[in-house]
Amino acid sequence: MPSIKSSGGKAGVGVKVAKKDAVEKHSLRQQIEYYKTEREILLALSNDITKVRGKDDLIKVFSSRLKQYFYFTHAVISLINHQKKTYYPFLIDRESMPIRHRTELPSLLKMEFVITDPFLTQVKSPNTSAAFLLDDIINEPGIPGFLKVNYECGIRKAMIVELKNKMETFGHVLMYSDKTDSFPDDFKDVLEGIAPHLSNAVTNIIINQEMSQKDNDKSFLIDFSHDIALTRTKNELNLAIHQSLKKLAQIKTYFIRTLDDNGITLSPFMHDEKVFYENDPGFKHLYQTKMRKDEGITGRVLSGNAPVQIDFAKEVKQGNTDYYIEFWKSLGPEKAGFQKMVGVPLKTGTAMLGVLWVITQKINLELLEGISAQISIAISNIRSNEEIAEREAEKSALLSLSEEIAALKKKEDLQEVVNKQFKTLFSIEDFGFLQINEDHTYSSFMLDLGNRIKAEPGYDEITSEKFPVGDPVFEQMMNSENPVVFEVDKLAAHTGMPSYVYFWKKLGVKRILGTALRVGGKNIGCAFLHIDTNKSGKLKINLLKAVCAHISVAVSNIISTEQIYKKHKEQTFLLEFSNDIARVRTKAELQAAIFKVLEKTMHIQLAMIQVIDEDGFNLSPFMYDTTLYDKSRSKSFFDEMVARRVTINEYYTTKVLASDEGVVLNVDDEAATGNPYARLWQTTGFKHTYALPLRTGSKNLGTIWLHANHVSELMVKGICAQISIAIANIQANEKLLAYKKQLEVENDYLREQISTLYNFSDIIGSGPEMQKVYHLMSLVAESNSTVLLLGETGTGKELIARAIHNASPRKDKLMVKVNCAALPPNLIESELFGHEKGAFTGAIERRIGKFELANNSTLFLDEIGEMPLETQVKLLRVLQERELERVGGKTTIKVDVRIIAATNRNLESEVKSGRFRSDLFYRLNVFPITLPPLRNRIEDIEALAVFFLARYCKNSGKNITSISAKCLRELKGYAWPGNVRELEHLIERSILLTQGNVLNEIQLPKAFGNEDNDYADASNKTLEELERNYIIEVLKKCSGKISGSGGAAGALGIPSTTLHSKMKKLNIMKGDYFQ
Repeated sequence: MPSIKSSGGKAGVGVKVAKKDAVEKHSLRQQIEYYKTEREILLALSNDITKVRGKDDLIKVFSSRLKQYFYFTHAVISLINHQKKTYYPFLIDRESMPIRHRTELPSLLKMEFVITDPFLTQVKSPNTSAAFLLDDIINEPGIPGFLKVNYECGIRKAMIVELKNKMETFGHVLMYSDKTDSFPDDFKDVLEGIAPHLSNAVTNIIINQEMSQKDNDKSFLIDFSHDIALTRTKNELNLAIHQSLKKLAQIKTYFIRTLDDNGITLSPFMHDEKVFYENDPGFKHLYQTKMRKDEGITGRVLSGNAPVQIDFAKEVKQGNTDYYIEFWKSLGPEKAGFQKMVGVPLKTGTAMLGVLWVITQKINLELLEGISAQISIAISNIRSNEEIAEREAEKSALLSLSEEIAALKKKEDLQEVVNKQFKTLFSIEDFGFLQINEDHTYSSFMLDLGNRIKAEPGYDEITSEKFPVGDPVFEQMMNSENPVVFEVDKLAAHTGMPSYVYFWKKLGVKRILGTALRVGGKNIGCAFLHIDTNKSGKLKINLLKAVCAHISVAVSNIISTEQIYKKHKEQTFLLEFSNDIARVRTKAELQAAIFKVLEKTMHIQLAMIQVIDEDGFNLSPFMYDTTLYDKSRSKSFFDEMVARRVTINEYYTTKVLASDEGVVLNVDDEAATGNPYARLWQTTGFKHTYALPLRTGSKNLGTIWLHANHVSELMVKGICAQISIAIANIQANEKLLAYKKQLEVENDYLREQISTLYNFSDIIGSGPEMQKVYHLMSLVAESNSTVLLLGETGTGKELIARAIHNASPRKDKLMVKVNCAALPPNLIESELFGHEKGAFTGAIERRIGKFELANNSTLFLDEIGEMPLETQVKLLRVLQERELERVGGKTTIKVDVRIIAATNRNLESEVKSGRFRSDLFYRLNVFPITLPPLRNRIEDIEALAVFFLARYCKNSGKNITSISAKCLRELKGYAWPGNVRELEHLIERSILLTQGNVLNEIQLPKAFGNEDNDYADASNKTLEELERNYIIEVLKKCSGKISGSGGAAGALGIPSTTLHSKMKKLNIMKGDYFQ
């Protein structure tokens, strides 16, 4: 714009006057020109502004026109937010801005600045504009950030002109220049002159924007209303909200909470699942948390009817806390990407539904209210639809449940139905149905509890316990028409509650729902339900009552069916038991019958049956369950109790025998009183022990002790009556069987002994050696002293033992023989002492031992030196104590047995070598008799040979009348390592090989065939060398075979075990006889 400048003149008055006139005329022309130009500028700007319709066009037209007359870099039009007392950029000439490339620009354009900052306050009232250098204010506190950035980009001067509407400043024109001489007074005049026009233009733009925004908002709300009107489900609504709200650029995300049925808390209803923090743990915690409607920022929103804006930075600065605030803090402002949130109450009429939260920096609150109103209606409609659908589903479920329950007859079927429908319908985690019993108690009918609960200590006791119907918990349910919610902690704080209350508390259960089960107005039981309130929401009381009514009918029907079945089953089993008892002849058969009816049918364990002994005073264990106490901690104590002597005067026995109904003992109570048996009973896990008398007529037979938690008394009494009869029959039968068995055993043994006896009428031998033996026999025969027969194999030790027995007072009873070498080590103990049934594998029945068989008679222990050391210990005890216990038995049996032992070993050497116990040797060596070998009885060889010749000729049917002199010389010259037994078998073999009437040849071993040389050699050898050579020759002859048919043991006439022992003793190796 042209400026009016002054000019100089020459000296002199006239000239001065002339010049003065000229100057005034020139100045006037300049002013006229100035005003003309100013009007042109204003007119041009006014025309330009009038044509502007778009927001961005105004600043461009304004800047481009003004730059034709004045210099400046760029212009900005800002608006004032009087409510917040801030200003913010409205119109920007971005292309002219020197800061257009700065990264801070986007954030600066979004910010608001206080109207009291050092920049805006440069306009001093009453002025409406101000031009100033930035150097003068740039370092003042509170300078706005945009001014600092402009200064850094070279801006050095600024000018501010107020924009007014009806005398109120609503904005400013902000002019910037990088030159310090910019914005002269004429520029200021022009800018102040155009300011009203700009004010009108900006006002029109704002109005147009508002109108356009209202139109857009209306259009959005119409579309939004149409979209959500089509929704019927929560998912459809969420999709419609998501698609619609994302069209609004100012909304970053949203989420909705709705009021719970309790009217106190709010739970998540839906949210924008596309947010980056969807999987953030803090968000998950926030989303899952129920919030009270009267607390925190939620309470602020719901306390009014209008939207509430939340500035998180300010909330944190003010020290406010809330779940939302804490989540924003955990994310941090930069990561969160937002600072503000708006909450809008959701209502239909006066009914509160919940809260709509939107993350936004700025939004039309009226639009937000319109959105919330539409969402409120949609949520209300969806809830109504859900309630209708839920009622239909409930009706359908009730109908289905009714149909399924009507046909139920078993507990298992009912449990299946409950698990399939009942638990799902009410979000039940665990449940229990309890029934009222005839004894005015209630107990478990059906339970469905998790594995964690079942594993808890005390579970079995709680679930099997009976509770009195008068307890406070049960009474409260029975007296209420509606289900009762029990607060477990409150119940457990009182004493005298049912034990399951304290069990619930231990499990951490907070609430249990209890309800009565009724049929036709009669209470039949109750139901306890552990409902997950996080899943179930509002409890449907009426539906629960209706379902429980159906279940009550089913429970009643099942109980009736079970009672009928139980009675039928009891009758059936009593009949079966009666039939089983009728066939019983033994204790084992009776035990099998008792276990069958008690344990398998009645869930009762037989502890013990005790019977009164023949003396009428003592009681002995008759029968007991060996598995019941078969535990490491109770087995030894059980054995102790079994061995304990009980009489009819013992306290509990007297009490039981005097009763008609029996005695019921509480195990724990008895343990507290010091009952010694109670400690044992406690190990079984049963709560009660039942003791009943066993009688036939008026005669007491004994007592029966049972373990159970509950019994049918009438049934048990009937069973006990039949057991009593069976025991009486068994006792009588056992006496008969014992006599019969004794006779059978003696008869069998007698046959066995007869078949093996030597057919001697007398002992053959009259030499001096045998005379010594006869003398000793006569000294000891009449006594009961133990006799030890010593001598080599085949010297006739068994024959001497039998002769001693036959000359003793015990001769009327059979002498019993045991060959200790012929029995395996693991069976010799059973053979001697007998065994009980099941004592070891193969012990299929009880068997008496040789000691019992020889009671009041003589027991001949042949080959005593072969007895194992462990058996020697037990034999010694029997010899000393005169009593024994069968293998596997517990009863001590008294015996009166005379012992005659025999051995071919040197027991003194065996004792020294540790193979024979010294104490047993001394016990046996009371009266030793040493039998001479045949080689020392040459004078008896002929008599023995003649005896054997007559015996075996008769057996073989041959007629050999004599033995030649040559054969007799050979027999007398032979060493006879096998003694009499060898002579016997040699004669038998020679008879079989002889054809004539005279025995001319004896089949002596080859080593002794040469009469001249061999006998001479034999005389130079020891007895052991001769015996060793002879056994080797026999083994060679038998091709190394030891036992069985054709074996060396048979040829020698000795047991195979004795031959093995001799071979070991004489160091006969396989290479000696088997090449």
